[in-house]
Amino acid sequence: MTASRALQPGSAGRKAYTRGQAAMEFALLYSAVILPLTFMLIFVSEMLWTWHTAVDFTRSIAQFASTHCWEADNSGSNVLGWATSHVPPMVDRDQFQSNAAGITVAYFTQNADGSQTPFDGALCNGGACVPDLVSVSIASYQFTRFSSFFRLGSVKMPPFTTVVPMESGGYQDASGVCVADATQ
Repeated sequence: MTASRALQPGSAGRKAYTRGQAAMEFALLYSAVILPLTFMLIFVSEMLWTWHTAVDFTRSIAQFASTHCWEADNSGSNVLGWATSHVPPMVDRDQFQSNAAGITVAYFTQNADGSQTPFDGALCNGGACVPDLVSVSIASYQFTRFSSFFRLGSVKMPPFTTVVPMESGGYQDASGVCVADATQ
């Protein structure tokens, strides 16, 4: 009589079986679906935060370049020096500090028809002239945060480019003497 009682619905043996089944289903669902989705959500959120920081940093570099002296050889070395020493707190900060992210600075002249040509300081004939536009790009940044953890490859970000008009170019007046401090 006791054996038939254990097999009846609602008996103690049946309840233990269903509790164990529910725990096993939850463990499978958690390990196969919920946990990977949680990590993916964190991964994508951090990548978008880094993307936004890189875009904002590109704008900061362009603002600095538009208000500071341009190099006669168009190298933008003063701007690159500032950029690599003023990297905001972000993931993969070392890529920006070593310029592995590919920060480039280019100066342009705005033509009457609206087109842009690379600025040539030799055409100034020794006088004071300032480029019309400055372009700052981050061309080869790769997001590597979870590549070692998940054994995935790094994510190559698209190039970030900002073009702004030159403001003062670092010149206080038309004398051609640059007064901007590139260490700001």
